[in-house]
Amino acid sequence: MANSKYEYVKCFEAGDEVMYPNIIVVQIDGRDFGSFSEKQGFEKPNDEKALNLMNACAIKVLENFSDVIFAYGFSDEYSFVLKKETTFYERRASKILSIIVSFFSSTFVTKWKEFFSQKDLSVPPSFHSRVISCASMEVLQAYLLWRQTECHTSNLYNTCLWKLVFSGKSEKEAKEILKGTQKQEKNELLFQQFGINYKDLPQIFRQGSCAIKIKVEDIVKYRENGTPVKRPRKKAVIVHSENIATKGFWNNYSCLTEELGLLAEGINKIKPEYLRSFQFESKLMLSTWIVVRIDGCHFHRFCEDNGFQKPNDEQALNLMNSCAVSLLEMFKDIIFAYGVSDEYSFVLKKESLLYQRRSSEIVSAIVSLFTAMYAMKWKEFFPEKDFKEPPYFDGRSVCYPSSEILRDYLAWRQVDCHINNQYNTCFWLLVKSGKSRTEAQSSLKVWNLISKL
Repeated sequence: MANSKYEYVKCFEAGDEVMYPNIIVVQIDGRDFGSFSEKQGFEKPNDEKALNLMNACAIKVLENFSDVIFAYGFSDEYSFVLKKETTFYERRASKILSIIVSFFSSTFVTKWKEFFSQKDLSVPPSFHSRVISCASMEVLQAYLLWRQTECHTSNLYNTCLWKLVFSGKSEKEAKEILKGTQKQEKNELLFQQFGINYKDLPQIFRQGSCAIKIKVEDIVKYRENGTPVKRPRKKAVIVHSENIATKGFWNNYSCLTEELGLLAEGINKIKPEYLRSFQFESKLMLSTWIVVRIDGCHFHRFCEDNGFQKPNDEQALNLMNSCAVSLLEMFKDIIFAYGVSDEYSFVLKKESLLYQRRSSEIVSAIVSLFTAMYAMKWKEFFPEKDFKEPPYFDGRSVCYPSSEILRDYLAWRQVDCHINNQYNTCFWLLVKSGKSRTEAQSSLKVWNLISKL
């Protein structure tokens, strides 16, 4: 797209780098997961299979992204901590939060049958994500304590609520009984009315789950005399702990102390409003056109792995189009979309107040839902193929102040479509005629130079 007269529209893209030495945490949580859980028939107050599915997705994130070294999750929420000196996608918040939520969403769909073999996904799961920019280890420590405290508080409440409902109370009656009760009163209610000692409930319910990388030794081969040759590597595992924000837990794992640092002695008081102030967030300007553009991540490799036709795979393009149509049906504020190859741009109406115009909420919802739809619809377009690795996308939002600039943005993307498709068509025709890829590239460079003379 060099020298395009429309390329000026890129100047409207705002920078969103999370400055060093802030520690980057990506928090994801289920989008409308109450409704999703009802439709999928999850057990109340906790569905252990669903929690294990969430944990499996978190493990996959740690395995796929080396910069993510720790994660903590409960219910429909997970927080991913990146190593302190990460340069992952140049520390750009929109890229990082969209990639992680997209990969998580895709993995959730692809692993669904491992945990719910008798259930089909009736609706696509999707998640919101946001970046928390922790200014110090003390802030990270307080953040983790806050989330684990929230796990305990919400689980204790929900356990009481659903025990009352199962005993014959309506939800309204159960909520009224629990209104204003303290921790000790809830514990007594469980024990006296239902014979349940809260501390005897499974750790995964009470404490949440940690995904962490530990050092292990794998046997890579055997010597002639039969002795094994071992190599160290990092393996992501799930662990549980009563208090993850303590020095005793944290300092047991070398990957945490090496990549992030040491925790101080335990802290007891946390202020959620203080911790929320570290959320890396921007609100998109009112009365401007919001465009959310998503792009496939490592899609060249994804196309190769799945045997897509060159230069264009019509089924793959139709799959992208089908996902885009679904998003227009689900989000009334999206009024237009344009796509090419592994990219799609979604235009929101100028006066949209979707998610109060919070960039992270809009981008994560769109990229997460698009990814989940892509994974769910895959078999409609490729019934004979299973993809090897989950597909995922990155996303960003841009505001355009006028219809004319929005028009030029769309023209920029369509001109880019034309140039790339023309090049790829020529390239693959040359390759199919017998030239190597290097020879085809050289030929196109020569023709490009001749055309400029």
